[in-house]
Amino acid sequence: MGKRYDVIAMGELLIDFTMSGESEQGNGMFEACPGGAPCNVLALLNKMGKKTAFLGKVGKDQFGVLLRGTLDEVGIDTSNLLIDEQVNTTLAFVHTFPDGDREFSFYRNPGADMMLTAEEVDPAFLAQSRLFHFGTLSMTHDGVREATKKALKTAKDAGLMISFDPNLRPPLWSSLELAKEQMEYGFQFCDILKISDNEIQFVSGKEDYDEGIRYLQDQYHIPLILLTMGKDGSRAYYKGMRVERKGFRCETIETTGAGDTFCGSSLNYLLDHDFDNLTEEQLAQMLTFANAAAAIVTTRKGAIRAMPDREEVEELIRR
Repeated sequence: MGKRYDVIAMGELLIDFTMSGESEQGNGMFEACPGGAPCNVLALLNKMGKKTAFLGKVGKDQFGVLLRGTLDEVGIDTSNLLIDEQVNTTLAFVHTFPDGDREFSFYRNPGADMMLTAEEVDPAFLAQSRLFHFGTLSMTHDGVREATKKALKTAKDAGLMISFDPNLRPPLWSSLELAKEQMEYGFQFCDILKISDNEIQFVSGKEDYDEGIRYLQDQYHIPLILLTMGKDGSRAYYKGMRVERKGFRCETIETTGAGDTFCGSSLNYLLDHDFDNLTEEQLAQMLTFANAAAAIVTTRKGAIRAMPDREEVEELIRR
């Protein structure tokens, strides 16, 4: 029987306020960009024609209304996007540095995305998907952590493929030990791990990326690990193969959403191919497309509304 969705993602949905020049008075101006890693991933998948749905919570405020409207607009199913009557929508202010890198100031103490409970996770809804995607921002606090654990167990029991992007944001954790512990919990469940260069060093304690990945493979036997290295490109580790592809050069204005775009592109490819029998050539093809899509997003503000379509990505690869 066909599934209703290709991918269901769970986690934070928030507003990224990105710097947008100065007013006439010389005050810094910010642009309200709908964001949150799991939905960024879904937005790219939607652009590629996949059916997606989101599980999470926003506040009963103007930002929550804006976020629901945005998901509806880009075609992400919002039937399991819940509203918290008491707690406001989570906000993140993104301060961009001259090289396009950034740091975040979060307004999330608490934020609505943290208020999702295990009772609000509907197993019948999750079972309608081919793949479940999650990160660690839905594991920072007790209640939402229980909700995430329930969703993971449900997805595993229902035989879904599981994809994990730790997406480490140190300011949101009470301690880095807890962050590491929750990342390790996620590693036990996933078939596909998307991890960044600094995250692999953090969690494995090894400077060398390959050594760090080997440590994870030995500990957790994750079938496919995708390592992102910023502008230097990416690597795929699968069944003893290690495939690397260079990044694409673009006029970067900010890097928000690049990793999520890479992740969404990779998941899109994997949903269209035989996950158990990927070839080196296929992995290379997947990385090339994902690197190009991620590069395009760095030339735009925000993420959910900034996702490229297939033609744009193929055009960049041809160039």
